[in-house]
Amino acid sequence: MDAVIVDAIRTPSGKGKPGGQLSGIHPAELLTRTLRGLVERTGIDPGEVDDVIGGCVGQAGEQALNITRNAVLGAGFPESVPATTIDRQCGSSQQAAHFAAQGVLAGTYDVVIACGVESMSRVPMGTTPMGTNPRGPSMAARYPEGLVNQGVSAELIAARWKFGREELDEFSARSHARAAQTAASGAFDDEILPVAVTGADGAERVVSTDETVRASTTADGLAGLRPSFTNEELAKRFPEIDWRITPGNSSPLTDGASAVLIMSEAKAAALGLQPKARFHSFAVTGSDPLLMLTGVVPATRKLLDRAGVSIDEIDAYEVNEAFTPVPLLWQREFDADPARLNPRGGAIALGHPLGASGTRLLTTLVNQLQATGGRYGLQTMCEGGGMANATLVERL
Repeated sequence: MDAVIVDAIRTPSGKGKPGGQLSGIHPAELLTRTLRGLVERTGIDPGEVDDVIGGCVGQAGEQALNITRNAVLGAGFPESVPATTIDRQCGSSQQAAHFAAQGVLAGTYDVVIACGVESMSRVPMGTTPMGTNPRGPSMAARYPEGLVNQGVSAELIAARWKFGREELDEFSARSHARAAQTAASGAFDDEILPVAVTGADGAERVVSTDETVRASTTADGLAGLRPSFTNEELAKRFPEIDWRITPGNSSPLTDGASAVLIMSEAKAAALGLQPKARFHSFAVTGSDPLLMLTGVVPATRKLLDRAGVSIDEIDAYEVNEAFTPVPLLWQREFDADPARLNPRGGAIALGHPLGASGTRLLTTLVNQLQATGGRYGLQTMCEGGGMANATLVERL
């Protein structure tokens, strides 16, 4: 039995702050519209869906109380269709896709939707702990010197693997250039679901382009930005850091949603639907929670070993650009072809709406394979707390 991808869509990105192009939309409504769009594009009867598995990191405020179930009901699905919301940090919706596909492979699902949403403008980062320490005393005892935020983890990677500021900024500029070129060519049209937005003036307009992409970005321009995470105390603890991570080589705060329709190959045939790809292999791993972002390397190794596929056999790689040292580290460790790495641009340009990013990367990857005729696509995502998911898909 195969688990296949029938369709995959995403909203355009919105800047994740008040005034961003999607900031006026309730996050449950944003996911609702994405689910409706997926149903309309495929013609699937929503009553056929066995489950909807969604990713969301900031499960508080407007994103609390199982936002995926709220979105499913809002989308008009039958009340009999269940839904759950999971948190594997930045990889939440990639994990949702794993769970969905694995459910199909196990024979417990025929049709399932994996999706994700994050409104970082309405539920800002840092909301969920509510000013408390969520780690507990035993974890604190295991790491007595304390862990650090992801920006400092990115600084540690840049220092220890010797990625200079110029290299970081050049990669970031390339991400914007590739995303802008893809948008200008119309290649994003098949993956972006236009979203109707009501402005402050009460007028409705439809947004269909990524707000976070800056076509004019250059490495020289990024070189003038100041570091974001400078800290005197941490500078003493980590003297190797020389503070290279800026807003320009970090992914922006982003609003967005994405969704993927997954089913068994037999069910797709019965419904007269043509799958775009099949899930080939999966991997997930933990990694050092101090460095936090390096898990993409062991996760990819685990995936390739399990799949029996070499890196050179893969036609496109989607490695999430949470911070530029992450894909650069991954590229160096696997001696991967830079032309195949995030060929449509990555999160530096397209944004990183946390819980929605996993299925966003999958959407972009599947559409890249469809457009180019490539066979294999690999996706991997670093995750808060020191984890990573990796997925291999094969175009059909």
